[in-house]
Amino acid sequence: MPREGQRLFGTDGVRGEANSKLTPDLAMAIGRAAGERLSQGPVVVGRDTRRSGEMLSAALQSGFHSVGVDTVDVGVMPSGGIAHTTATTGATMGAIVSASHNPAADNGIKLIDGRGFKLPDAAESAIESRVYDGPPWRTPIGPGVGTRFPANDASSAYLSFLMRQSTYSLRGIEVAIDCANGAAHAMAPELFRRLKADVDVHGAVPDGTNINEGVGATHPEALAKVAGGRLGLSFDGDADRLIAVDEDGRTANGDVIMAVIARHLHEQGKLKGGLVVGTVMANLGFRKAMSDLGVEFVATQVGDRYVLETMKERGAVFGGEQSGHVIFLDAAPTGDGLLTAVKLLDVIAATGKELRVLRSEAITEYPQVLHNVPVADTKRLSDAADLWTAVESAERKMGSEGRILVRASGTEPLVRVMVEAPTVEAANAVAEELAATARRVIG
Repeated sequence: MPREGQRLFGTDGVRGEANSKLTPDLAMAIGRAAGERLSQGPVVVGRDTRRSGEMLSAALQSGFHSVGVDTVDVGVMPSGGIAHTTATTGATMGAIVSASHNPAADNGIKLIDGRGFKLPDAAESAIESRVYDGPPWRTPIGPGVGTRFPANDASSAYLSFLMRQSTYSLRGIEVAIDCANGAAHAMAPELFRRLKADVDVHGAVPDGTNINEGVGATHPEALAKVAGGRLGLSFDGDADRLIAVDEDGRTANGDVIMAVIARHLHEQGKLKGGLVVGTVMANLGFRKAMSDLGVEFVATQVGDRYVLETMKERGAVFGGEQSGHVIFLDAAPTGDGLLTAVKLLDVIAATGKELRVLRSEAITEYPQVLHNVPVADTKRLSDAADLWTAVESAERKMGSEGRILVRASGTEPLVRVMVEAPTVEAANAVAEELAATARRVIG
């Protein structure tokens, strides 16, 4: 168990090395603490393909059972499917056992409410406090003890939902998919075959230790090497994000995917409020593309939970991140890589154009250079006067043809220096200068 005062929940649930930082004892305590907040169940629990997934899922469910809450175990399922099952079956909460794009040795626990939305910060903080308070826990006996129910039909229901989101047959479209040896390894091939696409499958032989290992959304170059001119779709370990590869083998990140879909939705009159929500990391080219369409772009801090919060506040139906988390709020309560792929392929089928053409029409990306500067204390960033003076000077020189973002990492002792400019050389020059200043001032 972590020491009291250490933050359990990050921007995407509890994460850490399985059986070391994230132990069965901690998983059980989280189940107990979360379960005590519920008057009844069930809680939907699913996981990705990590070797530690069964261990942690069983411990988490035992925690819920011990305080009188039943669980519905959907087994290995994409995060979007777990959220969909939670929202459509009358469950009171959902739990996703996954560390998403992290290495196989890591794992995580993400809790969602009965509508499939991530828990708000206040709810996570209350659960965290209850974990640290410890015993005595609520202790029902006899028929009051919770139990586990398998959900053998959950995958079929989720697959049917995804298929209903597709307007067109994908017959004649050649697709290479990379399932990251993760949660989508069975679902993704089945989905696109049922939609009549010609499917070439990679990264779909999980062994518990090879999830995200040189494959998936964090390694789109792996798919580019084997796609052979096909459209490529790369998912991460829990399939909540999508990174595409166009027919020329070029990576299409979340900005490109969103630009293509937003343009199509706007032209179809289906972009509610003429509004798209993204993060401060969104490429300058994406911002200009939205401006050219007359679409308002609203930027939030990094994290899909903040994108979602702003979407709900502003009444937006479309938003996402450069990392490939894309949210279609009129269809799903969270980022879902499979749903994003269906929507992207719908644009391709509707227009009859390849992704390489659609991206050229929708966005002109600015080269983006990112430097990670190790620092002793990220809190010193706000007071680093020399660094901020250098940033202001660089911004004046670049004008509207560049952008600089300097921020502290939320998970590591790093300051991230991101620069966009019309050329890689120009972006590199500014980024290296600012990174050197950051190292000198607070490194």
